[in-house]
Amino acid sequence: MGMKDIPLNERIILALDCESPRLAMEWVRRAESHVKFFKVGLQLFMAGWFHIVDSITSRGHKVMLDLKFFDIPETVGLAVRQLRDRGVAFATVHGNDSILEAAVREKGDLAILAITALTSFGEEDMRAMFGAPVNIEDLVLSRARRALEIGCDGVVSSGLEAARLRHELGHGLFIVTPGIRPGSNRETPMDDQKRIVTAGDAITSGADHVVVGRPINTAPDPIAVIETMQRQISAALAP
Repeated sequence: MGMKDIPLNERIILALDCESPRLAMEWVRRAESHVKFFKVGLQLFMAGWFHIVDSITSRGHKVMLDLKFFDIPETVGLAVRQLRDRGVAFATVHGNDSILEAAVREKGDLAILAITALTSFGEEDMRAMFGAPVNIEDLVLSRARRALEIGCDGVVSSGLEAARLRHELGHGLFIVTPGIRPGSNRETPMDDQKRIVTAGDAITSGADHVVVGRPINTAPDPIAVIETMQRQISAALAP
């Protein structure tokens, strides 16, 4: 499989990290002239349940439901089954082989994205979690390889690991990259994200989609930020 034919207005997945469905839909209406893909995370889903998903998809947009399912395999499988026929494009699952296998068995037309390592984690966080030094890039590649073998459609990973994933695993999986910032690390405060890149760098490295929240929704001119990132993406995709 070669490079995917993804419209520019679906390359950015706008994270609707909002406290209410009303505010989320204001952002959808504000951004939909430029963006057709939106992320619903745990906070918004708990506030709006499937109504917020339906409100977005009814406008012709795609939804990434980022709930990071993590539980015993049967429970995760049953949860994924609830997403069938909801118009959700991507759903995220966090866990070992048996958890991912359960999700894949129930996914239907839904694309399952396996979480590799959260972009808020750095080397010290991984050391504390595992009790020993961990090479994040090796860990991400190992988890991505297993997810692809199990039947997942893609992974969520930092742009710092995207190039190796694409080189090692080819174009047969989606790579969705959070931790996106408009400028360089020196220009942009990282807040709780530790492994960050620009939108253009992520796409150049092999990402299919970039997930962006705060750099857009805290900007004085959110549409200008979107347009800047889309120019970066277009340049990265140019022959």
